[in-house]
Amino acid sequence: MDTNGLAERFKRFANRECRGSSKLYERLSVHIADDEELLHIACHAGPGQPVPNLFLAAVHYLLLKGKEHVLQAYYPSIVDDPKDPETAFVWFKDFCLNYTNELIPLLQNKLVQTNEVRRCAYLYPSFCYIYEQTKKPLALIELGTSAGLQLLWDKYRYTYNSGEMYGNVYSELDIACEMRGEGLPFFLNQSPPVSSRIGLDLHVNNLNNPEDYLWLKSLIWPEHKERIVMFQKAARCLRGESVELIEGNGVRLMSEVASKIQEDHTVCIFHTHVANQLSKVDKTELLDRIQQLGRSRKVFHLYNNLWDEDLHLDCYVDGELDELVLAETDGHGRWFEWKL
Repeated sequence: MDTNGLAERFKRFANRECRGSSKLYERLSVHIADDEELLHIACHAGPGQPVPNLFLAAVHYLLLKGKEHVLQAYYPSIVDDPKDPETAFVWFKDFCLNYTNELIPLLQNKLVQTNEVRRCAYLYPSFCYIYEQTKKPLALIELGTSAGLQLLWDKYRYTYNSGEMYGNVYSELDIACEMRGEGLPFFLNQSPPVSSRIGLDLHVNNLNNPEDYLWLKSLIWPEHKERIVMFQKAARCLRGESVELIEGNGVRLMSEVASKIQEDHTVCIFHTHVANQLSKVDKTELLDRIQQLGRSRKVFHLYNNLWDEDLHLDCYVDGELDELVLAETDGHGRWFEWKL
């Protein structure tokens, strides 16, 4: 991997994603971009991975696992009164150089599989819309499912600008989200019926496995304590639910899985912030396979980050494709602006 190109990725990550959201990751990323030693370590990341997220998560993972170092004092996920991020980098570099032999295997073998359950806040009205079109139970197929927490979008409680509650009003997990703009989505007060939940991923995370649980927690940025709490609550909601998680290439497995869904159920293929990790060839294959499915039955494909960051819905009805842009969304699901 070219270090010059990698440096630009860290700069973009700092400016576009971290600014206003994580002062620690913003300052670290700016300095990493100018440090050849750290860029060479980061170069060990697997192909297709968002390297800044992966590199910072690997460090976070080792710290959460208990590695003793001054750097711990800068992480709000570890200490109650963290030090100023402006002075963190010297210790961050020292930590990376001391633990290079442990960082490299993590970079080579781990995947960025953030289970951002707050994104379900815009999935909920999207699936309400799909159900209104078909009036049939929804058969869910999630690509890049990780641990399957977004497959449970109907099991969570939602509050938006009005404060009115939607979804499962008795859920332990309440997801609050700001709706921007003048567009108002259609909401069912109670969740649409779901007939099956199938998640596909190159690596499936088992939240009963302490290592998998810790890695997914490490992917959450240190300042985002609310996200950590939501992850923990969603993990508890997963217990006892009927979710089928299948390990393998989701693009290739999808057609076989969808072919087994009964005709009186609605096929819903969805993924959030996953497609940016796909190659152009894989993206084309994904769309081709969904198109083939759409020739013989109704298929709904809900996604973002394939070509842009907007939330899209491709509807195949009677072999015809209707392409909709549903919303502009925040990467962590804090807000969305409905466009339909």
